[in-house]
Amino acid sequence: MEKEIPLNDISLEETFEKYEAKYKAVADKKRLHIMNLLCQNGAMCVCDMVPIVGMTQSKLSYHLKILLDAEVIIKETRGTWSYYSLNQQEVNNLLSEELCCLFR
Repeated sequence: MEKEIPLNDISLEETFEKYEAKYKAVADKKRLHIMNLLCQNGAMCVCDMVPIVGMTQSKLSYHLKILLDAEVIIKETRGTWSYYSLNQQEVNNLLSEELCCLFR
């Protein structure tokens, strides 16, 4: 008698992993502060954010990378500078109406 091997829905598993990364990205007070800053000011360069968020450029870049990998923010290169902005569509998909109001 052959043993039947259950098939995993890979697309479902990938979806869970994608949203796990997104929720982990927004489950940090510092990253929520960055998101709110981008919402209030629009696209910003790291050099402009450093004095406002009160962390070093390397630490800020670390947090921006997490948000970028989770597609919560968007990066646009203008010349030699990179500008970050909130991915409003993704934020709307992730957050409740109550929290969304902080980022609109």
